[in-house]
Amino acid sequence: MTDEPGQPVEHGDPASAPLTRKDAAQARHATPSTDPGAAIQAQIRAARSDFEHKVEHARSEFDEVNERIKERTGRDLIVATLIGLAIGATLVGSLVFFSWLFVFFALAAALLAVFELGRALTTSGRRVDVVPQLIAAGALILSGFFLDLWLHWVLVFVAVAFVISWRLVAQMSARDGRTYGDVLADVLTAGFVQLYVPFLTSMTMILLRQDDGEWWVLAFIIVVVASDTGAYASGLTFGRTKMAPRISPNKTWEGFAGAAVAATVAGIFVGMFMLGVHWWMGAILGIVVLATATVGDLGESMIKRDMGIKDMSSWLPGHGGVLDRLDSVLPSAVVALALYFLFTPWMT
Repeated sequence: MTDEPGQPVEHGDPASAPLTRKDAAQARHATPSTDPGAAIQAQIRAARSDFEHKVEHARSEFDEVNERIKERTGRDLIVATLIGLAIGATLVGSLVFFSWLFVFFALAAALLAVFELGRALTTSGRRVDVVPQLIAAGALILSGFFLDLWLHWVLVFVAVAFVISWRLVAQMSARDGRTYGDVLADVLTAGFVQLYVPFLTSMTMILLRQDDGEWWVLAFIIVVVASDTGAYASGLTFGRTKMAPRISPNKTWEGFAGAAVAATVAGIFVGMFMLGVHWWMGAILGIVVLATATVGDLGESMIKRDMGIKDMSSWLPGHGGVLDRLDSVLPSAVVALALYFLFTPWMT
């Protein structure tokens, strides 16, 4: 029996009817795939998704920790670390491979520090002649490397006399009724700027020109960095007892203890493996540099507190200004030079 001529009538279960293309595609998706390649791809996608989730979680935790550190110290840890690594790489490269380049590196840093200090002092009410200060500073720093030692000492007095005389002449020309006390403070400030940054930087230049001087410069800077890092890490982790709250509220005795350990260990290490001195000489280097670095840091903090500022500038994000990075290095150059001449006879 047919519905149409020549066409048989189909009987039986409708499920046995031929599948359309759409029905076949739906059936493939509904049936679990037994293709090994598809299974591996699924595992890879799952592993990648899990890895991305863990990375995002770790990043959020790190950002949270970084924010807590920033709230406590006022520094961005990531930016500060990156800038510190860049400065360190430049420093090491200039000393190890082209030591003469360090002269220009130190000169540029010192001139920027003088400019920062002069601008900050001017803002606080002092009269500082920045251009004469920069001229005298450049001559004084370069004399430490290129001139005989006695000529360098002569230039120290010439530089101080030059900036003081310039300030006096400028004040007489101004005729602005500035009081005697203010003029005296301006004169003393002019001499202080030269003795603080350029003169102490010139001590590094004198050390650099000695036999193996580049290694001594690198060694004492490594100890300073170790001291600062140890103080930062220990103070951040264990800091409770304030060291000098009226000068630097963030410094603690726990941080100083961490600095002492780090500086002593670094001094022994660089003394034995970099300078070729006895371990106890390296320990002395570490302890003495620890003392001068701490005094230099507190001294600059006292200057900034007196001027009512937190940082000398914002040129180095995460660090503050150039002088904020040199405050521990500058006085340490003097003791490093003294220890060089003291230990040299023991090494021969």
